[in-house]
Amino acid sequence: MSVAGGKPMHCLSFDVEEHFQVSAFWSEARRQQWDTYESRVENNTRKLVELLAQHDTKATFFVLGWVAERYPGLVKLLVGQGHEIASHGYGHELITDQTPGMFRDDVRRAKGILEDISGKRVYGYRAPSFSITKDTKWAISVLTEEGYLYDSSIFPVLHDRYGMPGADPTIHLLRGEAGCIWEVPPTTANILGMRLPVAGGGYFRLYPYPLLRTLLKRSERSGLPLVMYLHPWELDPDQPRMDGSWLSRFRHYLNLHKTQDRLRSLLKDFRFNAIQKVLEPMTGAFPGSDTVIPHYEESLAVEKRLLLATSPPTHKF
Repeated sequence: MSVAGGKPMHCLSFDVEEHFQVSAFWSEARRQQWDTYESRVENNTRKLVELLAQHDTKATFFVLGWVAERYPGLVKLLVGQGHEIASHGYGHELITDQTPGMFRDDVRRAKGILEDISGKRVYGYRAPSFSITKDTKWAISVLTEEGYLYDSSIFPVLHDRYGMPGADPTIHLLRGEAGCIWEVPPTTANILGMRLPVAGGGYFRLYPYPLLRTLLKRSERSGLPLVMYLHPWELDPDQPRMDGSWLSRFRHYLNLHKTQDRLRSLLKDFRFNAIQKVLEPMTGAFPGSDTVIPHYEESLAVEKRLLLATSPPTHKF
């Protein structure tokens, strides 16, 4: 783990999606109405950009292709501010609801849109609702074949909607049928033999901040980078309310009014950067990462050879 300004460097990320696209409120009928709902993602993301600038912090933004198509200027703003653009897929569909062919089309489409708009190579992917599970492990090979160098979708916890209990909770290299890819799991904490999520999202709003900070500091002492995540809509307590189950409403709307102040505290207490920048000194796997290299296939082959040449512990899927 690298150190900057006397503090260890950690990974900060945001999943850029509309408030009405979250999986907790998913239905095919609602999806058909997306274009009729009030869009708030641009203003909320710009609010985040301003907050990060105040703390001289860069982050990774996992952007939906659907959002990027409608707000290309937002993607360009993020790049101009020095943030990393990564893929959240195109239409926020769970991998568990897709066939391998559908998933390949989704991640290829999203990657192409984001690279065309940003002019930057897209290295990272995060599945909607962390939906790479024991039943969708095949997605790792698809991501590798489509040119992604890291994934941040496997949450090593027990959860009713996602998660892969028993998965490696540290950043590690996954070796699959199609080659290697880095896995960057959201941070968890081992409490009395149970692995609990502490990486952000709803947990960031559920736990009192002093407790969360204590758990994160304990994880920090392990010497490995934290991997934190939030969504732009979590800084928007005035967003329109969606209909859904009581549990979905609880998870989505709990303590939205506290997120911004807690994020300010997090940025003061820890030092963050984009995932790619934290991985670079650990892996050496991002040559020429400042621009999209014109000879794409040739450069991708070089990067894959670098991945194969690295020698941290690997896990076979």
